[in-house]
Amino acid sequence: MSLHTLMFGWEYPPRHSGGLGIACQGLVRGLLKHGVQVTLVLPNAHEGSDDITVICPTEEQKLLSRLSIRSKLQPYDTFADYSTRAKTEIISLPRDAQELYGENLGEAVEQFAQLSVEITTNVNPDVVHCHDWMTFEAGIRTSRQKRKPLVAHIHATELDRTDFHPNEWIAARERGGLLAADRVIAVSGYTKNMLMRHYGIPGDKIAVIHNGHDREHFPVQSVLRNPFTQGKNPLILFLGRLTVQKNPWQFLEMAKRVHDLRPDVRFVMAGDGPMLGTLIDRACELHLQDCVIFTGKAGREEVRSLFAAASCFVMPSLSEPFGLVALEAIEHGTPVILSKQSGAAEVIQHAFTVDAWDAEKMADCVLTILREEPLAQQLRSEAPHVLRRLTWQNQAGNVRSIYQNLITS
Repeated sequence: MSLHTLMFGWEYPPRHSGGLGIACQGLVRGLLKHGVQVTLVLPNAHEGSDDITVICPTEEQKLLSRLSIRSKLQPYDTFADYSTRAKTEIISLPRDAQELYGENLGEAVEQFAQLSVEITTNVNPDVVHCHDWMTFEAGIRTSRQKRKPLVAHIHATELDRTDFHPNEWIAARERGGLLAADRVIAVSGYTKNMLMRHYGIPGDKIAVIHNGHDREHFPVQSVLRNPFTQGKNPLILFLGRLTVQKNPWQFLEMAKRVHDLRPDVRFVMAGDGPMLGTLIDRACELHLQDCVIFTGKAGREEVRSLFAAASCFVMPSLSEPFGLVALEAIEHGTPVILSKQSGAAEVIQHAFTVDAWDAEKMADCVLTILREEPLAQQLRSEAPHVLRRLTWQNQAGNVRSIYQNLITS
């Protein structure tokens, strides 16, 4: 049976800020392999790719136009971060875009929902699928108009982003969208439990489908010429946005403990974000300025180089719904230390897991990997086995099954 999904997202490669865009692309490609027709609605104009139909609500009725019009609905880390970014970029927006999207996130979400309904009038899907809270209202209105089942796919909650100090307006809309959906997809059991505990979503309404990862083809042992990865000193890697959620502060606390016992070890913090200045100051306070390197945002080639050179990768997130970066690490044969408060810890069996707040235990794990080479080698060789089954095609097959069940029930 041929299926057609009308999908609402708010980032998609090459324009994306984090894991959601990568996950959305992986899922779309996987669905296509299962013969599912995908119509993807985005808040910004994207070049068509992956043989999908891309619709941009800022283009009015020009469904396949490639006109690039920037909108105010964009990836963000916290509500405050969105507000600041929107205000600084409003000057560069064309006047028609300023009129289309308002001064705040609430207006942007409302306008996106309204326009999404208007421009999908001629789309006749079997199911409506929306990713994260900013697209929930668009999904709800469209599914009601078309009388089609609604799937709400949650990649990260407002609780994750804010260390459980949510913006109540956002949290209310997030919960409302989940309650309105016919089926909810959570990217981990960790996220499912959070939705049940904090939002009161019935457990039997939530399906856990972990994110997938499609292995890239490159020589794992090749290390590009990069000043951060040269030399014989062990290298411990942090890779991610420098935000409260990713817990880079605790990485520095761990680094201090390791450095006291192993002054030869070097630490790389790859990524950018609002905490950068604070973290640099903290590194100096801990007298780590000579062994901690802040690279800023790393490109794909730099990331590969860093993974290949790292003795281990540490993901200390306070609350990580999944953590695709951990799958990238094991693909490169890099031993990983994962926060127990993460979805990746559910699927990667050959890894150290620690509580996000336990810098002492993190340091012990790092030192163990550096000290016990046979164990480190076992982690390098065994951890990647999970990638054989955790492909996007397999995970998309599970999503297709949800579509099928909703349509026939």
